Amino acid sequence: MLLLLLLAGCASRPATPAGPSVRPEVPDDAFITQRAVLTIRGRQFALNGYLARSRERGMRLIVAGNLGAPLADVLVKPDGRVFVMRSSPMFREEWIREHVAADLKSLFGDMPDGAVVTSPEPGVFRLERRRYQLEVRLVETRPGPQAAGLFEEGAAAP
Repeated sequence: MLLLLLLAGCASRPATPAGPSVRPEVPDDAFITQRAVLTIRGRQFALNGYLARSRERGMRLIVAGNLGAPLADVLVKPDGRVFVMRSSPMFREEWIREHVAADLKSLFGDMPDGAVVTSPEPGVFRLERRRYQLEVRLVETRPGPQAAGLFEEGAAAP
Protein backbone atom coordinates (compact mmCIF):
# COMPACT_ATOMS: atom_id res chain seq x y z
CA MET A 1 0.00 0.00 0.00
CA LEU A 2 2.82 2.40 0.91
CA LEU A 3 4.47 1.71 -2.44
CA LEU A 4 1.25 2.65 -4.28
CA LEU A 5 1.03 5.93 -2.42
CA LEU A 6 4.63 6.79 -3.24
CA LEU A 7 4.21 5.94 -6.91
CA ALA A 8 0.95 7.86 -7.24
CA GLY A 9 2.47 11.15 -6.12
CA CYS A 10 0.31 14.00 -4.96
CA ALA A 11 -2.61 15.56 -6.70
CA SER A 12 -2.26 19.28 -7.17
CA ARG A 13 -3.61 21.85 -9.53
CA PRO A 14 -1.43 22.57 -12.52
CA ALA A 15 0.26 25.94 -12.50
CA THR A 16 -1.84 28.57 -14.18
CA PRO A 17 0.00 30.42 -16.89
CA ALA A 18 0.73 34.04 -16.14
CA GLY A 19 -1.44 36.47 -18.00
CA PRO A 20 -0.18 39.43 -19.97
CA SER A 21 2.14 41.77 -18.16
CA VAL A 22 0.79 45.03 -16.82
CA ARG A 23 2.71 48.27 -16.50
CA PRO A 24 2.13 51.36 -14.42
CA GLU A 25 0.29 54.08 -16.30
CA VAL A 26 2.50 57.08 -15.65
CA PRO A 27 3.18 60.19 -17.74
CA ASP A 28 6.14 60.19 -20.13
CA ASP A 29 7.64 63.09 -18.18
CA ALA A 30 7.24 62.75 -14.43
CA PHE A 31 8.88 62.41 -11.05
CA ILE A 32 7.69 59.27 -9.28
CA THR A 33 8.17 58.42 -5.61
CA GLN A 34 7.84 54.74 -4.81
CA ARG A 35 8.25 52.27 -2.00
CA ALA A 36 9.44 48.77 -2.73
CA VAL A 37 10.02 45.47 -1.04
CA LEU A 38 12.79 43.35 -2.51
CA THR A 39 12.60 39.68 -1.51
CA ILE A 40 15.71 37.55 -2.03
CA ARG A 41 15.86 34.00 -0.66
CA GLY A 42 13.11 34.76 1.83
CA ARG A 43 14.74 37.93 3.18
CA GLN A 44 12.90 41.19 2.64
CA PHE A 45 14.45 44.62 2.18
CA ALA A 46 12.37 47.81 2.31
CA LEU A 47 13.50 50.41 -0.23
CA ASN A 48 12.50 53.88 -1.37
CA GLY A 49 12.82 54.87 -4.99
CA TYR A 50 12.87 58.21 -6.75
CA LEU A 51 12.43 58.02 -10.51
CA ALA A 52 12.79 60.94 -12.91
CA ARG A 53 11.33 60.00 -16.29
CA SER A 54 11.75 61.91 -19.55
CA ARG A 55 10.59 60.70 -22.95
CA GLU A 56 13.57 62.37 -24.71
CA ARG A 57 16.28 61.86 -22.10
CA GLY A 58 15.55 58.52 -20.40
CA MET A 59 15.06 57.43 -16.79
CA ARG A 60 17.07 58.14 -13.66
CA LEU A 61 16.38 55.99 -10.60
CA ILE A 62 17.81 56.55 -7.15
CA VAL A 63 17.23 53.72 -4.67
CA ALA A 64 17.58 54.51 -0.97
CA GLY A 65 17.28 52.49 2.20
CA ASN A 66 14.98 53.28 5.11
CA LEU A 67 17.44 55.75 6.60
CA GLY A 68 17.79 57.61 3.29
CA ALA A 69 21.30 56.49 2.34
CA PRO A 70 21.59 56.02 -1.45
CA LEU A 71 22.07 52.37 -2.37
CA ALA A 72 21.94 52.65 -6.15
CA ASP A 73 21.77 55.41 -8.74
CA VAL A 74 21.24 54.40 -12.34
CA LEU A 75 20.59 56.27 -15.58
CA VAL A 76 18.95 54.46 -18.50
CA LYS A 77 19.01 56.31 -21.81
CA PRO A 78 16.11 55.98 -24.30
CA ASP A 79 18.26 53.68 -26.49
CA GLY A 80 18.75 51.29 -23.55
CA ARG A 81 22.30 52.24 -22.56
CA VAL A 82 22.87 51.93 -18.81
CA PHE A 83 25.07 54.22 -16.71
CA VAL A 84 25.68 53.31 -13.09
CA MET A 85 26.07 56.64 -11.33
CA ARG A 86 26.53 55.20 -7.84
CA SER A 87 26.68 51.75 -6.31
CA SER A 88 26.92 50.46 -2.74
CA PRO A 89 27.84 47.26 -0.92
CA MET A 90 24.16 46.19 -1.03
CA PHE A 91 23.78 46.99 -4.75
CA ARG A 92 27.03 46.38 -6.55
CA GLU A 93 27.58 47.76 -10.03
CA GLU A 94 27.02 44.37 -11.72
CA TRP A 95 23.70 43.88 -9.87
CA ILE A 96 22.56 47.38 -10.86
CA ARG A 97 23.44 46.80 -14.53
CA GLU A 98 21.92 43.32 -14.74
CA HIS A 99 18.90 43.58 -12.46
CA VAL A 100 17.96 47.11 -11.36
CA ALA A 101 18.21 48.51 -14.90
CA ALA A 102 16.33 45.51 -16.36
CA ASP A 103 13.55 45.89 -13.79
CA LEU A 104 13.36 49.62 -14.47
CA LYS A 105 13.02 48.98 -18.21
CA SER A 106 10.36 46.31 -17.62
CA LEU A 107 8.27 48.44 -15.28
CA PHE A 108 8.60 51.98 -16.65
CA GLY A 109 10.43 51.82 -19.97
CA ASP A 110 9.63 50.94 -23.53
CA MET A 111 11.97 47.94 -23.42
CA PRO A 112 10.31 45.08 -21.52
CA ASP A 113 12.51 41.99 -21.39
CA GLY A 114 9.81 39.38 -21.06
CA ALA A 115 9.44 39.67 -17.29
CA VAL A 116 5.87 39.23 -16.14
CA VAL A 117 4.57 42.11 -14.06
CA THR A 118 1.31 41.71 -12.17
CA SER A 119 -0.76 44.22 -10.24
CA PRO A 120 -2.30 42.67 -7.11
CA GLU A 121 -4.00 45.99 -6.29
CA PRO A 122 -4.17 49.48 -7.80
CA GLY A 123 -0.83 51.28 -7.65
CA VAL A 124 1.12 48.13 -6.71
CA PHE A 125 3.22 46.16 -9.20
CA ARG A 126 4.94 42.83 -8.63
CA LEU A 127 7.82 41.69 -10.80
CA GLU A 128 9.06 38.15 -10.29
CA ARG A 129 12.43 36.91 -11.44
CA ARG A 130 14.05 33.54 -10.95
CA ARG A 131 16.05 34.61 -7.89
CA TYR A 132 14.06 37.47 -6.45
CA GLN A 133 10.74 39.29 -6.32
CA LEU A 134 10.21 43.05 -6.39
CA GLU A 135 6.98 44.67 -5.28
CA VAL A 136 6.69 48.38 -6.08
CA ARG A 137 4.04 50.71 -4.66
CA LEU A 138 3.62 54.08 -6.39
CA VAL A 139 3.37 56.74 -3.68
CA GLU A 140 3.31 59.97 -5.67
CA THR A 141 3.53 60.91 -9.33
CA ARG A 142 4.30 64.51 -10.22
CA PRO A 143 3.86 65.00 -13.97
CA GLY A 144 5.92 67.53 -15.86
CA PRO A 145 9.30 68.05 -17.46
CA GLN A 146 12.34 67.05 -15.42
CA ALA A 147 15.63 68.95 -15.19
CA ALA A 148 17.87 68.08 -18.14
CA GLY A 149 20.90 67.81 -15.85
CA LEU A 150 19.44 64.71 -14.19
CA PHE A 151 19.94 62.77 -17.41
CA GLU A 152 23.61 63.60 -18.02
CA GLU A 153 26.09 60.76 -17.47
CA GLY A 154 28.26 62.72 -15.02
CA ALA A 155 25.50 64.51 -13.10
CA ALA A 156 25.34 64.06 -9.35
CA ALA A 157 22.14 63.00 -7.67
CA PRO A 158 19.87 65.84 -6.55
